Amino acid sequence: MASRSWIASTADLTEQVYQRLLYAICDGELAPGVRLTQEDLAATLGVSRQPVLQALRLLKKEGFVSDTGRRGLRVAPLEAQAITQVYEVRAVLAGLAARRAGPRIGSMIDADMLFHHLIYAASGNPLIAETANHHWPHIRRAMGAVLQTVGLRRPVWDEHEAILQAINCGDADQAERLAREHCARQRPYRHPAHPPGASIAGATGLTGGGSHRQCQRGGSTLDHT
Repeated sequence: MASRSWIASTADLTEQVYQRLLYAICDGELAPGVRLTQEDLAATLGVSRQPVLQALRLLKKEGFVSDTGRRGLRVAPLEAQAITQVYEVRAVLAGLAARRAGPRIGSMIDADMLFHHLIYAASGNPLIAETANHHWPHIRRAMGAVLQTVGLRRPVWDEHEAILQAINCGDADQAERLAREHCARQRPYRHPAHPPGASIAGATGLTGGGSHRQCQRGGSTLDHT
């Protein structure tokens, strides 16, 4: 089980054990009702019982683990009412964040970078992220130039959604094609014959009128659920 592989010995083992167990519960690797024993978890993670005990106490306090008396601890069930309550709170927070967000270029760049880094992480090949990270300062600067053009903002998020959809459907060819086209379209292009404000739009194949219509249709549709 990937999330419960051995942990390297460091000063804060409790936090590492806690995070591993939390991810395993949230990802369903430790299903609701599964019995948890200090001995088994310590052996699986390659640590002593002490950090496991402390991590289990934290998980119990937060409601991820429950006590079953003599049978010990188990993964707490995921109840419908709890899910409803969590999403009620999430809806309020998301609404407040959306209201206050506004068109801040820095925040949009961060969101764009986070999306691509999530895909790098999901690829399972750490060399992809490592290689891309060498170029991110330049990419970030280019993103700022693209996102300063209002008409290009919505297409960025729409393209993210299409890429994510292809990945979720398991269509590797479509996902690769969309990702390549997305990066190619967002490449800023300047030519002496074009005024600065129109040069980027021209490079992406968007006219001024088309950009205006897209901007009027609303904001981002990307969902990182």
